[in-house]
Amino acid sequence: MIVTLVHVWVKEPFVEAFVAATMENQKNSVKEPGNLRFDILRDAGNPAKFVFYEAFESEEAVAAHKETAHYHKWRDTVADWMAQPRRGEKHIVVCPVEKSQW
Repeated sequence: MIVTLVHVWVKEPFVEAFVAATMENQKNSVKEPGNLRFDILRDAGNPAKFVFYEAFESEEAVAAHKETAHYHKWRDTVADWMAQPRRGEKHIVVCPVEKSQW
């Protein structure tokens, strides 16, 4: 399992539009083969800061996600709304160990 935490900082005037565009991307991302989770989190203390929890079965599934039309639409739509470049951090899953628990 490949888990990436993507940290996103949005310019204040674009926060609500960002949420709408991101929800559309999330709705399609969870339907992709190899996607296990695609959670969008909003910082409790900073409503313009988000973290995406993206879990995929493999690197191939991650690469396929980045080629989808909905991802490209999201990426292009929100590009100018970023207060700073988004940052993805890959993680190794320690637990759960069993694939059936993913």
